Amino acid sequence: MRSWAEAERAEVRRARLRVSVLVGLAITLMIAFVGAIAYVVIAHAQETQVSRELRYNALYGVPGIAPRCAWVFVLEDGVLHEGELPVPDGFPLRDDIDAVHRSGTAIPRDITANGTEYRVLTAPGADGTTVQAVFDMRYQLADRAHLLQALAIALVCGLLVAALIGLGISRRTVGPLAEALARQRRFVTDASHELRTPIARAYLRAQLLASHLPDDQRTDLDALARSIRGLADVVDDLLASAQLPQRLDGKPVDLADVAEAAVVGETERAAERRITLSLDHPGHPVVVQGIETGLRRAVDELLANAVRHTPEGGRISVAVRTGGGVAELVVADDGEGFEAGQAERLFERFHRGAGEGRFGLGLALVREIVTGHGGTVEAVGRPGLGARFTLRIPVAGAGVPAVRERIARACPRDAPLTTAG
Repeated sequence: MRSWAEAERAEVRRARLRVSVLVGLAITLMIAFVGAIAYVVIAHAQETQVSRELRYNALYGVPGIAPRCAWVFVLEDGVLHEGELPVPDGFPLRDDIDAVHRSGTAIPRDITANGTEYRVLTAPGADGTTVQAVFDMRYQLADRAHLLQALAIALVCGLLVAALIGLGISRRTVGPLAEALARQRRFVTDASHELRTPIARAYLRAQLLASHLPDDQRTDLDALARSIRGLADVVDDLLASAQLPQRLDGKPVDLADVAEAAVVGETERAAERRITLSLDHPGHPVVVQGIETGLRRAVDELLANAVRHTPEGGRISVAVRTGGGVAELVVADDGEGFEAGQAERLFERFHRGAGEGRFGLGLALVREIVTGHGGTVEAVGRPGLGARFTLRIPVAGAGVPAVRERIARACPRDAPLTTAG
């Protein structure tokens, strides 16, 4: 999964490519269509001309006197007259002449011989004769071959021209899309910056006002403060997502400490809902290279997501471990779970699952942060049997390409679900 900026650039590239391909395909199909029509028309005209000449020679031709590449043979009173011109090997076709002489029915035939094709028409002639007209198609076939070569050259040139035209058109048509995406990003960033201060002030004032009221009158103000805090979280998500780079480079971060801080931060909320929250700490630092605030936000969101979807009295476990150059953080719960086919869609922006009353950027932002650190995040779940989110990041100093390959091997799509218990 890529960052928002990278996804936008990829979408613009795909749009340009689609426009270029469609324009090129349209021009290429037009050239091919026109060429096919030209070839069919010329071939049909040639066939018509040859048939006409064969019929003419069969009616009026004289042996030894015929157009170029044409021969006439006449059977008269049992004698076959060939004329004095040299004839191709294999001609005349005596069997056809005898068959027509007996039946009186014309026989057309196509013969391939001597490296060319011949059109042969054997038909009854005048005064009881039998005539066989032969036409050599070598020049017509050569003309067709030249036409096909010309069409092929035109098609290649057309493809090059179509590619250039498509590239120019795509730049003109997709340019506004790229500009719109850039403006959208600037708007989200600017709006998020402008909203953070008034939201923070409103949250602070709600807290201050609640602190001056008796406990039995603070319920509504506390709910208002939580709502304002949730709005602040959404704004922070928007700002972080808009500013998230394609690749995050930072300092060494102890993932185990990040997980411990996240568990401590959710302990009070979990206790209110009687959720058992446990941490499997490795007992030693698990150091990855990255930005601590980003990783904290990713882990906090995974744990907060587990708390939101775990019923009262449930269990949530957080485990940190290493192996094969990979730091792995697992958040598992025995809550409501999700359908297997929804696993990937959970990380889509503003995805709203079946039966859920919420939608947002949280999990999408988690994947962007983790991907920016060269890692992956995987979700496995079953309806009513809980869910497990596994975050994998290369440990500090590990070779990223080799580690990514190990991460890919460690993420089977059909991994079984194990819930905390």
